[in-house]
Amino acid sequence: MLAGVLLTGLLLAGVSACGLTSGSPMVDDVEPGSIGRGRPLEGAKLTVTSKEFTEQLILGAIMGIAFQAAGAEVVDRTGIQGSVGSREAVVGGDADAGYEYTGTAWITYQGNSRPLPDPREQWEAVREADRGNGVTWLEPSELNNTYALAMNRDNFGKYGTRTLSEVAALAKSDPAAVTLCVEGEFANRADGLPGLEKAYGMNLAAGSVTQMDTGIIYTQTAEGACTYGEVFTTDGRIKSMDLVVMEDDRRFFPNYNAAPVVHTATLEEWPAIPRVLDPVSAKLDNEVARTLNARVDVDGEDPHQVALDWMVEEGFVEEK
Repeated sequence: MLAGVLLTGLLLAGVSACGLTSGSPMVDDVEPGSIGRGRPLEGAKLTVTSKEFTEQLILGAIMGIAFQAAGAEVVDRTGIQGSVGSREAVVGGDADAGYEYTGTAWITYQGNSRPLPDPREQWEAVREADRGNGVTWLEPSELNNTYALAMNRDNFGKYGTRTLSEVAALAKSDPAAVTLCVEGEFANRADGLPGLEKAYGMNLAAGSVTQMDTGIIYTQTAEGACTYGEVFTTDGRIKSMDLVVMEDDRRFFPNYNAAPVVHTATLEEWPAIPRVLDPVSAKLDNEVARTLNARVDVDGEDPHQVALDWMVEEGFVEEK
């Protein structure tokens, strides 16, 4: 998962620098809807974990609500700062499951430098690599929280670009039209702007690129101060600011598809877990994520309530 996503500040008091030390019961008055029928997890006591930013808090709540509907008692250990804490919790069995991102596992945990361009192949690769780590990857979602360039609606109407190849063509035909607002890290990373320019044959003048903090990029892009801004594809501000995301048609950026990861020993004890979670993951995509994230980051709603509302609206669970 990419750094720079909005934090909610909802860290659990029991989290330490070395990982998880405590948690609290997740108590939702839910029963099976389209998932959890027959309560196949009756008797299970499952601990759910997540990282600390908005999207992860929502995904952790979604998972916990699904488990509860299927009959499990759930301990909530979501909101762990950084990627390593939640990852190590699942590896070591301190937590039973959480949503993870394929690109994060491939690059950060498994030490690879070159991502695979096909999302399914990337998922299969991380799943295979983690078999020996006591972690099992379930079916991935289409939610892919990666880098992108976006523009406001006025500039979209003016220039009409829909893909990064078209942005590159515009930069060649009208160099002054293509100005970028990006983070300093993105401006210098091989999987950021330098690699993007190389992959698309895009040569931007230094004066065309302005470096700034993440939050300012969105407002500057929305106001048209730069033609294109670096964004994260599931950020709720894309929806709230009506930004148009450019398609990465050459698949340059790594895939960061969200998928449940389960402590393998837990899965062996409770083999119904995939049957509970797979239908939920199948409904998650970037548009869903933007909508749910915006309800938290833009509208100020509670991540757990947002997750519960969505689970009910989709018919996965019913409130008693």
